Amino acid sequence: MPMPTPSRRAVLRAAALAAASTALPGALAFPASAATRADAGVSAEAFPLGAVALLAGPFQANTARTHAYLKFLDADRLLRTFRLNVGLSSSAVPCGGWESPTTELRGHSTGHVLTALAQAYASTGDTAFSAKADYLVAQLATCQDRAQTAGYTAGYLSAFPESFIARVEAREAVWAPYYTLHKIMAGLLDAHLLAGSAQALTVLTRMAAWARTRNSALTHAQRQAMLKTEFGGMNEVLANLYQVTGDPAHLTTAQYFDHAEVFDPLAAGTDALNGYHANTQIPKAIGAIREYHATGTTRYRDIASNFWTIVTGRHSYAIGGNSNGEYFKAPGRIAAELSDSTCECCNTYNMLKLTRQLFRADPSRADYFDFHERALYNHLLGAQNPSSSHGHHSYYVPLRPGGIRSFSNDYDDFTCCHGTGMETNTKHGDSIYFRSGDTLHVNLFIASVLTWPGRGITVRQDTSFPDSPSTKLTITGSGAIDLRVRIPSWTTGAQLRVNGVLQAPPTPGAYARISRTWAGGDVVDVSLPMALTREATPDNPAVQAVRHGPIVLAGAYGTTNLTSMPTLQPATLRATQTPLQYTATASTGQVVLQPFFRTHGQRYTVYWNVDGTPAPPPFVAHYPFDAGSGTVAADATGNGRTATLAGGAGWTTGRTGSAVDLDGAGGHVVLPAALLAGATAFSVAAWVRLDALTTWARVFDFGAGTDAYLFLTPRSSTGGARFAITGTGAAGEQQINAPSALPTGVWTHVAVTQQGDLGVLHVNGAEVARNAAMTVRPAALGGTGQNWIGRSQYAGDPYLDGAVDGFRVHARALTAAEVADLHATGL
Repeated sequence: MPMPTPSRRAVLRAAALAAASTALPGALAFPASAATRADAGVSAEAFPLGAVALLAGPFQANTARTHAYLKFLDADRLLRTFRLNVGLSSSAVPCGGWESPTTELRGHSTGHVLTALAQAYASTGDTAFSAKADYLVAQLATCQDRAQTAGYTAGYLSAFPESFIARVEAREAVWAPYYTLHKIMAGLLDAHLLAGSAQALTVLTRMAAWARTRNSALTHAQRQAMLKTEFGGMNEVLANLYQVTGDPAHLTTAQYFDHAEVFDPLAAGTDALNGYHANTQIPKAIGAIREYHATGTTRYRDIASNFWTIVTGRHSYAIGGNSNGEYFKAPGRIAAELSDSTCECCNTYNMLKLTRQLFRADPSRADYFDFHERALYNHLLGAQNPSSSHGHHSYYVPLRPGGIRSFSNDYDDFTCCHGTGMETNTKHGDSIYFRSGDTLHVNLFIASVLTWPGRGITVRQDTSFPDSPSTKLTITGSGAIDLRVRIPSWTTGAQLRVNGVLQAPPTPGAYARISRTWAGGDVVDVSLPMALTREATPDNPAVQAVRHGPIVLAGAYGTTNLTSMPTLQPATLRATQTPLQYTATASTGQVVLQPFFRTHGQRYTVYWNVDGTPAPPPFVAHYPFDAGSGTVAADATGNGRTATLAGGAGWTTGRTGSAVDLDGAGGHVVLPAALLAGATAFSVAAWVRLDALTTWARVFDFGAGTDAYLFLTPRSSTGGARFAITGTGAAGEQQINAPSALPTGVWTHVAVTQQGDLGVLHVNGAEVARNAAMTVRPAALGGTGQNWIGRSQYAGDPYLDGAVDGFRVHARALTAAEVADLHATGL
């Protein structure tokens, strides 16, 4: 069937672009004119897709291949199963793979295609994309109009019968029908908001009404049971629809999809993800942050924020992806989970959606885009096949030694990752820049031109990053801009120059600020020195990945299918004349290491056995606990080791500023895994104010269960404060025993240091006990995955009742003078 003549004109796109300078309701930069309700809790916004043009580089190349595929796709082949489902005929050739006529998930790709077409149109103004989107929407509307004739409930629209919904409600086996409906609904919303289709909104609101009717007939218990089956982001799209229309019925329906089994532990900051299907859970968290933006209910924000912290800190591989065989594993379990089915691409696509939403709420968090950068470059950028003119995409990214990427095809694959690959590669301009009033955030170093709607200002970013560790921003036009440039946590010695004039040294892991009235021709040069580093896995510090700056390097092995993990000799790493490329000696012989995102068509290894664990930075983490609200505790070192308040932990007045308040009934702080992995010396120091003194409570406890840990208790069974470390359980503990317990009701400074075999316990700046025969080092404990303030590895021990402030972790022994100074200064 021929395509209709385009009904909209480029003027609509221009109008949407101008309107988009104030607000957005969803995961993309939607035009503000489409939003009835303003989002709550938002401090920064992305620019609309049409405001950012990509310049030559890998992201532009990926985008061009996906654009070519979208123009190539035959819409009637995608529509075939929709038409047949309502009794309409179709002469189109059936699709294969997940879109075959017998696959229960059929129809999901049409939603992905609608989103990709809408994004492509919003980015380029090319009406070939909007025309195809219009055609799909019109034909879907025709199918929806025939729902009752076909025996379905009014408003129902899918490529499979409505009986699939009855099966999921009855807890019968069926492949995720609501997952598919979410993709269709999200595609319709994008077609409306990004490509101006009024008909798409009509079809979508009828689908939403159908979903409301269907789910309101169920009891709460029935709905919660149904939610055990994957349902995509139903809560997200319905919350977005509520923001667009203002109809509270859509919010009610969105909340029908709040899965208590997953949300309740996350609200408490508890990591209960082990054994859960990863990409079933990530969209739920995206829905939670959208429900926060729709309602202002902070519990939703905490669910999303805690989920992000847990996944990025305890369940992610070096490339930023997560899951093995599509499932989350035990926290910190990485080296033991290397296979051909690691890192499903959909997971990272959704993690980046979540990251963007969290950044909107707190644009001071540079660690959000540190993660975004890591996952974008190391996972998603290389997941598209550069040899395919249609941008075929990976499903998994194998991380076993000897792994090799595989890719989709035009019509006989259509996996979920084929769909999100189309979406990823039509919106690469969506996160480079954010703004709030006159503030401009530069988040990513991607060659591009930003045209700031309504300001008469453009910002051109010229860079060959990551091949070159620098970028240049050139201003056209004039006006006041509070410029914020992300200084990644992986760099040291970064420099900024304005028109050649060196600025104050910026802090890694933060946004450098340059606030001034800019004139046309002003130039900001940003230098971000990169270093070669190794990242140890939490569960086996001898298994490591090699990074140059943020870029993961892979060993290139051609056709060699490795049968075991090679051993790398780090001292032999030598840079070549090719950017980001090294040679080294491994147990397999000489090997070339190159950016993983450029490693295609051959086997590789990302992880290596390495003799000697890389030492952590001397100052590992510092938690001043000065946020005073929320569940996130920032790491003041710039190392990005964010902590999370959990179990009811709150805030109180601190020794200086604020402090974390622990109630003795479950409140604790979750620290990142592997804080002291590889450390042969260490110090932990903190201010503690005990509200009650209970035997075996913990000031801190870093461990992997009851066999390997190090802890400090205010009072042991012998009556005094005790530090202990062991790699063989309680019987193997090496201890430092103080003569008395820590006092209650007053702020007390405590510090534990170890250098060589000497361990020292300090209270209020003075040594109170020592042990000169401490042969167990933190490195011997491996990658501790349960690092807590206020909680014990032993389930029967009490939680700490009191407050903690100024918590510091060092991978060296502080001197007695340094400890005394911390006490004297109150830091």
